[in-house]
Amino acid sequence: MSVHDDITSVQRSLDDLHRSLGRLENQLGGGGLEMRRVRLDADHLRESVALLREAASTPAAARRPDLVTISDTPYDISLWTDSDDEGLGARDRHAP
Repeated sequence: MSVHDDITSVQRSLDDLHRSLGRLENQLGGGGLEMRRVRLDADHLRESVALLREAASTPAAARRPDLVTISDTPYDISLWTDSDDEGLGARDRHAP
């Protein structure tokens, strides 16, 4: 099976779950904490599958982050004239 077939299968199962929860709510009543929790969890699963379907439909090349080229040339030392050496403190002070 392809990824899209698997996602469609999961979506069908979630649709069946949604219908079953509707019948269960009619029998038990929908006001209980347990029923609301199960309904919320099922809704979150539906949202997650929708996001998964969207992610699977975008090409793999579009999901790769852009690479940033870092030059090998040394930085200008004047950029750090007003900073302290990390971990060593200021040049004119002594460590405690």
